[in-house]
Amino acid sequence: MTTALPLPEGFLWGASTSPHQTEGGNVHSDWWFLENDPNSFVSERSGDATDSYHRYPEDMRLLAEAGLTAYRFGIEWARIEPAPGDFMQAELDHYRRMIETAQRLGLTPVVTLHHFTSPAWFAQQGGWLQPDAVDLFARYVERATTILHDVEWVCTINEPNIIAAMAALMRNMAGGQSSQTDTAVTSLSLPTPDSEIAEILTRAHRRAVGIVHANTPAKAGWTVAGQQLEPTPGNEEIFERTRWEWEDRFLDVSRGDDFVGIQAYTSQTVDADGIVAHPAHPDNTLSGWAYRPDALEMALRHAWDITGGTPLLVTENGISTDDDAVRIRYTEAALAGLENAVSDGLDIRGYLHWSALDNYEWGHWGPTFGLIAVDRTTFERHPKPSLAWLGQHARTGLAQVTS
Repeated sequence: MTTALPLPEGFLWGASTSPHQTEGGNVHSDWWFLENDPNSFVSERSGDATDSYHRYPEDMRLLAEAGLTAYRFGIEWARIEPAPGDFMQAELDHYRRMIETAQRLGLTPVVTLHHFTSPAWFAQQGGWLQPDAVDLFARYVERATTILHDVEWVCTINEPNIIAAMAALMRNMAGGQSSQTDTAVTSLSLPTPDSEIAEILTRAHRRAVGIVHANTPAKAGWTVAGQQLEPTPGNEEIFERTRWEWEDRFLDVSRGDDFVGIQAYTSQTVDADGIVAHPAHPDNTLSGWAYRPDALEMALRHAWDITGGTPLLVTENGISTDDDAVRIRYTEAALAGLENAVSDGLDIRGYLHWSALDNYEWGHWGPTFGLIAVDRTTFERHPKPSLAWLGQHARTGLAQVTS
């Protein structure tokens, strides 16, 4: 079936990655230290990851040749500032080359300044809870923006709600209150986001937006992990409170921003005890999540309502599966929901699939989200049919294409 509804002019069609999950050798980051701590809950190390630090030109070329028009990638703070106040110009030059390579290939760069990882020294000094955390982040952002003078899209902080939930998980584990392991990171069984961390991240985001606007022409916003929570009968009050703690307080921050990044994968219900774990089902993804392609439309509509009409950019949407036909079927349904939202007047600026590559998924390698498979021994790239399929959407400018 072919739709007659074209998406807005300039709509971005692309895919996303993060530095730590793809670059490899992120030795100055807090996650590298966590992975190499024998007492850590992390079961597998990132190591060389997909070696995208060196192979990014090939990754970008594959996306561009397929027909995609945008690539979201991150600048790694730990590489830029491996020691306090010690900034590496060679690393800034590296990321500048990435920007220029994307532009030369016809890919609009969407640059993320903080994607979960921080310098190890920052974490050792107390992380986001240290008194000058916001100032330290702002100092880094000032340096990072020196290479963003022609970048159109900047994401300040990726998924602050998950960062705040991870902070709560670490606090609980340090106090012996939790037996959760690395599976908590990808199974959506994290504790409620830490309110203090959430407030600090809000201040850090505000500072970063101001710096981006002062130093670049870019649109600035952060990305929020949509939860798509649904109430069970009689539990509406706890549902509203849970949705505020997990999602709405972060979306509310985006009122007045240039855009908000929408990241959606699945949905969960809320009962009298809070968020209900995904029940076992044969359609569950490799992450154990329920198969819910309708989650994207739910996330878009909810964010539009909460932010009062802040422009929306889908910065992550995808599925962990080893069956690429399932990936295509899921994405096709998700894009149909996006088209519904556009037809109802929502201002949606683009769709960036998670992820460009099968990559390191925060503790283990099992869940595969990529449009491109990677041989972890040779690093050879193997584009999946889903990459060409998504590229067809970019070439036609339609959310649905003739299959």
